[in-house]
Amino acid sequence: MITLKSPHEIELMREAGKILGDLLKTIGGLIKPGITTLELDEFAEDFILSRNAKPAFKGYVSAFNKGYPATLCTSVNESVVHEIPSQRVLKDGDIISIDVGSLYNGYYGDTAYTFPVGKIDAHTQKLVQITQDALYKGINQARKGNHLSDIGHAIQTYVEKNGFAVVREFTGHGIGTQLHEEPVVLNFGSPHRGMKLESGMTIAIEPMINIGTWKVKTSSDGWKVVTRDGKLSAHFEHTIVITDSEPQILTLPSQ
Repeated sequence: MITLKSPHEIELMREAGKILGDLLKTIGGLIKPGITTLELDEFAEDFILSRNAKPAFKGYVSAFNKGYPATLCTSVNESVVHEIPSQRVLKDGDIISIDVGSLYNGYYGDTAYTFPVGKIDAHTQKLVQITQDALYKGINQARKGNHLSDIGHAIQTYVEKNGFAVVREFTGHGIGTQLHEEPVVLNFGSPHRGMKLESGMTIAIEPMINIGTWKVKTSSDGWKVVTRDGKLSAHFEHTIVITDSEPQILTLPSQ
């Protein structure tokens, strides 16, 4: 069931999102060779709690896994999503996706950003840039009267034109009083299919893009998802609301 959010609910989601936007803006300055992903996680948890919110991922139970043990998903290099923070030390030339959610006054925000660690090569930089651009191509289609599949079609078309591959097994989603609500928001597909988008719908759009094959596999811990061929992957995400005019991003930092 898809719920349309009231203006008051949207403002609460905007506050949840602003916390995350501020966090990513701040944590970017910490991402350097030598830091561990666990140190980033500890910083993020303290940051979210200091803003009178709760980490949305910590304790999250999926259909396949027991509670997620951390605040962040810190997915490095060939990790696509859901890598658990650890004593892993970031190295020059790595990329790391920071995926994070917050719960504020009963409403969720969800966002992700892929950061370079030190200096990355040109092809890796292109992957990161195309993935970020693809997110905004999808957001631009999240307009009242468009079809849900227009979002994924825009992402896939742009990504494949630039020589990269779209992960199929993981998707965006609705969001609100639950971290994952209806609808499923694919990052691929044909245009003009599925439901028509309505003002007040809140969704998280999150392309996951690979240098090589689009195929992925889940690691032995049951959480970390990696590319099948071991090549790099990038991930960007925003929570947005569909309005009567332009889509609005709810996970931006404070002005």
